[in-house]
Amino acid sequence: MPEGLGKKIKVAVIANSTKHEDVSKAGADYVGADDLVDEIKKGKTDFDICIATPDMMAKVGQLGKILGPKGLMPNPKLGTVTQDVAKAVKNAKNGQVEIKLDKAGIMHTVIGKASFSLEKLGSNFSALYSAVKSAKPSGAKGSYIKGLYLSSTQGLSVEISLSSLV
Repeated sequence: MPEGLGKKIKVAVIANSTKHEDVSKAGADYVGADDLVDEIKKGKTDFDICIATPDMMAKVGQLGKILGPKGLMPNPKLGTVTQDVAKAVKNAKNGQVEIKLDKAGIMHTVIGKASFSLEKLGSNFSALYSAVKSAKPSGAKGSYIKGLYLSSTQGLSVEISLSSLV
């Protein structure tokens, strides 16, 4: 998101010691290998995103019961299991969001906080909308986005006219 998400993201990186310096320069809050795995086993989960290298996934797999229920388990589909951990840390710190789809094909994601100005929310929304439109598969026919609603976490939704976005 170009305007961020309104909170400081804490990132933990589980990687070999050869990558620790690069990851620290990229802005990771917690960096380690076996030592960080041991701390997480003891209950240290005060971070928002956990990133790991593929070679450390055997050790990270031991943390599944701790990280899984909190939604912190590294996943290659989300870009949190990668060799380029420095880039993943920069993306996470700059407001990369996870887009979730439910069974009905409804997309759920975050574009900011209610306290954001209209300009900031509009900028983040435009970035999300253009990313979703550009992700349309070439084989998909018809309208890719059928309806659009915006709401706060527990608030009522407001319909946004698709014709106003063209």
